[in-house]
Amino acid sequence: MSGKVTSSRAPVKSAMVTVIDNTDTTRRFQSLTDQTGYYQISIVTTSVNSGTVSLPTKFTVGQNYPNPFSSSTVIPIETIKEAEIHVSIYDILGRLIRKFDIDAQPIGQHSIVWDGKNGAGVKVANGIYFYRVVANGEMQIRKMIFNGNGGGSVVLPRISPLNASFLQMNTVQSAQSSSFTIRIENTNTTIPYILSKEIQNVYISNDTTINFIVDYLPMMVINDDSVRQCIRGFGAANIVGWRPDMTTQEINTAFGTGDGQLGFTLLRLRISPNSNDWASNVATAKAAYDMGVTIIASPWTPPASMKTNSNIVGGELKEDSYASYAAHLKSFADFMSSNGVPIFAVSIQNEPDITVTYESCDWSAEQMIKFLRENAQSIGTKVIAPESYQFRRELSDPILNDSLACVNLDIVGGHIYGGGLSAYPLAEAKGKEIWMTEHLTGETGSANDWSLAFPVATEINDVMKARMNAYVWWYIVRFYGPISDGTNNSGNKGEPTKKGYIMSQFARFIRPGYYMVDCNVYPSLFNKVNGTAYIDPTSNKLVIVAINSDTTQKQSVFRIPSSINVTFVPYTTSEVKNCEREEEFTVTDDSFMYTLDPMSITTFISE
Repeated sequence: MSGKVTSSRAPVKSAMVTVIDNTDTTRRFQSLTDQTGYYQISIVTTSVNSGTVSLPTKFTVGQNYPNPFSSSTVIPIETIKEAEIHVSIYDILGRLIRKFDIDAQPIGQHSIVWDGKNGAGVKVANGIYFYRVVANGEMQIRKMIFNGNGGGSVVLPRISPLNASFLQMNTVQSAQSSSFTIRIENTNTTIPYILSKEIQNVYISNDTTINFIVDYLPMMVINDDSVRQCIRGFGAANIVGWRPDMTTQEINTAFGTGDGQLGFTLLRLRISPNSNDWASNVATAKAAYDMGVTIIASPWTPPASMKTNSNIVGGELKEDSYASYAAHLKSFADFMSSNGVPIFAVSIQNEPDITVTYESCDWSAEQMIKFLRENAQSIGTKVIAPESYQFRRELSDPILNDSLACVNLDIVGGHIYGGGLSAYPLAEAKGKEIWMTEHLTGETGSANDWSLAFPVATEINDVMKARMNAYVWWYIVRFYGPISDGTNNSGNKGEPTKKGYIMSQFARFIRPGYYMVDCNVYPSLFNKVNGTAYIDPTSNKLVIVAINSDTTQKQSVFRIPSSINVTFVPYTTSEVKNCEREEEFTVTDDSFMYTLDPMSITTFISE
């Protein structure tokens, strides 16, 4: 009997298919589905007129598969009569690594699954190992190779702790009838998580093909062994002169980490072409810096006297003004530092690749390369470039591919207006951090309009999945931003908006220095649940962000690194909740189930 198990048109991997003989329910035949959802079970029934039953005629231990392996491997065994099976695994020096003693098994084909761990549950080192199998006084030994850096893998089902690496599969037995009950169930590695299904009174003849369609629950699988980018923070811009400066209440709301606060850790400033304006940045920037916030700054234009059109709008930086412009940027950084606000990084130019009617300056890739080669080092801070309008690679690729320019570039910055939200392998290969330094959405309406606010959750999640290190919104205080300015039905001035609470689901709980870890969502298609996961390398605190974009509740499964008694505290923002703390719960195994509110974002923080 063979076939496929699918759910929502996607294959179901590592599901357990069990066939039960209705005449004698102690006779069961099992198989795990493979990566394509395929299963195959050998069944021998006395009612089938197929001639001689093909049972094993001698004790045989087959070669493990896959071999080499990186996660788990299957050891096939054939017994010619009922027997206890004893499996011992040794390293190349003959030291016993792991031993399994399995109770009496019937005549037929069996499989042992070894997960590459020793008796203490620790992964073994890469190398050659030997497995010895003893049954009915007979013994056979074979060699296998473990390579934890890559290779094939076989997943383990959920079974009893005493025989945690044993699975009887594809067992050939003599069944009494051809009427069976079939069950499709989860193991601890089934992807996606399925709702168990039972089909009764199934009649099976020779070479029967039966395909099954099962329902699933959305599932997020977190692997903290696979570390992605370092998170530098989340924040927004305070552009004094274009908008009123922030009040003390707004500063505390933006950068505090308590209830009703946003937890921002990045603040972006404007470098005015007029040095007389710089002092207006100090008060808020100093208060933020004293709260542990990282300060970055961007110029919209050089001073008009340094430009080809002698105007702060448009034009280009004159070639003979490159050194003067670098000195201008350094002067800003020095001024802020002397007033207690060290600047972490300075951008060369905000959006050099778009024509606008406000402060701006046009730069080509060649011009930026020249400036980076000859002048960037003199600024005295980390350097951000090119801050393209939409991470246009035609502007940043030449910089990264120029060895002299690249060495003076610290951060590839960019915006995502109409494009650019994708991974940047070249920047990563060059060892550069990637920061999304400006974006805004929903500026036509209030940030408390849930239809305009909720997409921000998905956007930040997508920025993180694109392996960017930072997310920076536009104005902090604005009716369409994270804190209300009191206009356009955005609430009382200084209060967080719905967008602000959504941003806080990331910023309050994912702090600078955390790392994003591998987090896969299943099934990948037709799924309204998405998310990311992060870990604090100092405390091993795990943070999971789950987004349900469906208009109904979604019961979802979260598979986490194996832990004992881990307590999670969930916080949820939805149309009716504002980063609301939910009831904490304790996970005693490697997975938990949680019902996500409709159109919501929930952050789980391990204690």
